[in-house]
Amino acid sequence: MKNFKQIKQIVKDKYQEMALKSSGCGCGCKSKQTIARQIGYTEDDINLGSDANLGLGCGNPVALSSIKEGDVVLDLGCGAGFDCFLAAKKVGIRGKVIGVDMTEEMIAKARINAEKLGYKNVEFIVAEIEKLPLKSNSVDIIISNCVINLSPDKDNVFLEAYRVLKADGKAYVSDIVLLSELTEEQKNNEDLLSGCVAGALMKYDYLGKIKDAGFRVDIMSKNKNISKQQYQGINLESLSVKLTKQPPLTISCF
Repeated sequence: MKNFKQIKQIVKDKYQEMALKSSGCGCGCKSKQTIARQIGYTEDDINLGSDANLGLGCGNPVALSSIKEGDVVLDLGCGAGFDCFLAAKKVGIRGKVIGVDMTEEMIAKARINAEKLGYKNVEFIVAEIEKLPLKSNSVDIIISNCVINLSPDKDNVFLEAYRVLKADGKAYVSDIVLLSELTEEQKNNEDLLSGCVAGALMKYDYLGKIKDAGFRVDIMSKNKNISKQQYQGINLESLSVKLTKQPPLTISCF
């Protein structure tokens, strides 16, 4: 079984390669436009995203979100910036979108895309989503699209998301979850590790980690068709959830 450091390096190497090739196929291998349509993006979204759409998502968290003008939005695992730019339209000039990704090449590509598309309210940072370089209680909305499954330390991802969100802040997450256990061979397959499968959790485990971090969880949509569309029939689904930051429980002693 690979350790945390090995998993991170496998994932980083793969997404570095994709950023440099300007192609997707990290989580399946159809055309990036076809994948975007299948997971809920409109033609306007796809046209706006241009080179930022690498076909790496499994949902459309921006469309499900409650992002409003003036919000501070954080994208966990922003890639080349596709969802950031969609969010930037919603927050307007009074708001801000922060994209975080551990792959320097992805961030470089995102910054080029931002300049090309003329977005001034988006910032991209090289960082790990398990250790965010942001102040506590500083973000209104978090979005994340098919990224948390890639992290070998999902507990810290959700704890960090909870920390940086403001009181009653929301996170909108689309991710791959398993509906049955993988074989040991599948769990150690490097293509499946970088392809959003081998690092995914069973659905109940994934939801349990979210709740353990202190969030209330609302399931917004489930997509089992994605298994045949992108994942060769592996027993999994794309799950889109809304996470609401709840205050920690206090116990009174009498």
